[in-house]
Amino acid sequence: MSCNRYSNTIIFSLEFCERTQGNFVVNRFFVGLVVVISFISISYASERYSFGVVPQQSTSKLVRSWAPIFKYIEQQSGVKLQFATKRNIPTFEEACASADYDFVYMNPYNYVQFHDESGYEAIAKARDKKIKGIIVVRKDSKFKKLKDLSGKKLAFASHLAFGASLIPRNELKKRAVKYTSKYLGSHDLVYSNVAQGNFVAGGGVMRTFQTADPEVRKKLRILWTSKGNTPHAFVAQSRVPKHIVKKVQQVLVSLEQTAQGRTFLNKLKIKGIEVAKNSDWDDIRKLKF
Repeated sequence: MSCNRYSNTIIFSLEFCERTQGNFVVNRFFVGLVVVISFISISYASERYSFGVVPQQSTSKLVRSWAPIFKYIEQQSGVKLQFATKRNIPTFEEACASADYDFVYMNPYNYVQFHDESGYEAIAKARDKKIKGIIVVRKDSKFKKLKDLSGKKLAFASHLAFGASLIPRNELKKRAVKYTSKYLGSHDLVYSNVAQGNFVAGGGVMRTFQTADPEVRKKLRILWTSKGNTPHAFVAQSRVPKHIVKKVQQVLVSLEQTAQGRTFLNKLKIKGIEVAKNSDWDDIRKLKF
């Protein structure tokens, strides 16, 4: 069932929440973001399940992209989902390590890690898609190749962000490029800070770069792109009843079959979603960082 406690968790309710005796209690129809600071008990109907989304981008952008999908899943399956994320990627990873969420959309490296440590099992992934790490620079930058970044200060989302940090940093290491790192917490912050000239370069992934603020994106260019790896995983925690997991999985993989579902997927830059199994991420397990 949904976790009863959230610390510094950003929660988007699909229904309206009102404050009652220190608790946030589900009322009728939504409309808001609730930022819950410190430990505040959350009460929901027993069948409500939390769905954590990795905060690669700003909370407002995540809400616009994901909340309609969760509402659609609820309408199609009867399973009530609660959107949840964190202010930054490191604290989100801590929540996943503690198995705080019932369902999660997480990066492939985190999946391999938390499958073994926290009981998460893959149920789906993007179809016909590989995650590609990138390094971006300002469009007017003089840098033409990775070697040019030697001795510079680079921005990354977090230490363990797979495509946006581990992959590009590993490539820099293989090419013996010495640099210093600054972890900013999200992909969007990396892109905006590089665009503003606060860093000469930064890591990201192709999908979030394509969905970044157009005003930011037009100031950037991609310096380097990695080979593709198995993308992010849609996962379920082992405590969630199997029939609930199956219902959510069925709606996810059927999204591309309706016009409404395709609209949702287009916002995520995903063509479709397919059933996945644990071994699909064996390519990630073979990587050495």
